[in-house]
Amino acid sequence: MDLKEEQALGGDPAEHWYYISKGRAIKSLLGAKPIETLLDVGAGSGVFSKMLTDEGRAARAICIDPNYEDEFIGRRRTDLIDFVRSVDRIDADTVLMTDVIEHVDDDVALIREYADRAAPGTRFLISAPAFQFLWSSHDDYLEHRRRYTLAGLQHAVEAAGLTPVALRYFFGLLFPAAAVMRLADRAFSNHESPAASGLKPAPRWLNEILTAVCDIERVALFPVNRFAGVSAFCLAEKPAALAPA
Repeated sequence: MDLKEEQALGGDPAEHWYYISKGRAIKSLLGAKPIETLLDVGAGSGVFSKMLTDEGRAARAICIDPNYEDEFIGRRRTDLIDFVRSVDRIDADTVLMTDVIEHVDDDVALIREYADRAAPGTRFLISAPAFQFLWSSHDDYLEHRRRYTLAGLQHAVEAAGLTPVALRYFFGLLFPAAAVMRLADRAFSNHESPAASGLKPAPRWLNEILTAVCDIERVALFPVNRFAGVSAFCLAEKPAALAPA
């Protein structure tokens, strides 16, 4: 999660429908297999690591973000979650890269940086914003470089040496409304206006409705959705062939 988005929400992201729903989608893709150590790359506030450790899905988590300040690290660190700017070695069995690769010029190099140092069998769960035509001031605000189709995400993952296991879109039921809003943003925005986050605080009733809609999608559509959505997901694995000689 981008720390700029947490500031834009003005509250705990774990209580916002978007992050509740994305966290549940992450847990759905990862399945019931226990996670001994989770490496959360570009973790921002660590909202997804906290969800996974709080529910006992992950025994411990390491959140990485080069922008962490000392005060932030000291305030956020817990017995189960550590916050660091970098790691020298990777001993995690699961690597989470949630909305990270769209921020860098070379997405393949970023994924490979962690894939090369991971042990064979390590799982990678990677998500990114979907469809370039949905580009809006939200992407400008978060300093994105690109948005992805499933094919584009698969290409980046495979080029980094990983084997895709599952590829899916999420927020598909909200896709039509999101498309209209994003296209309107591009059509009517003043290019001199400052970029802004598309995520806003939501009243309780709307938060509950949108969470319920996404719950329905996660159960009924997410397992087979390779058609459309606002986010693209890939669950991948490092194959044994990449083991160090």
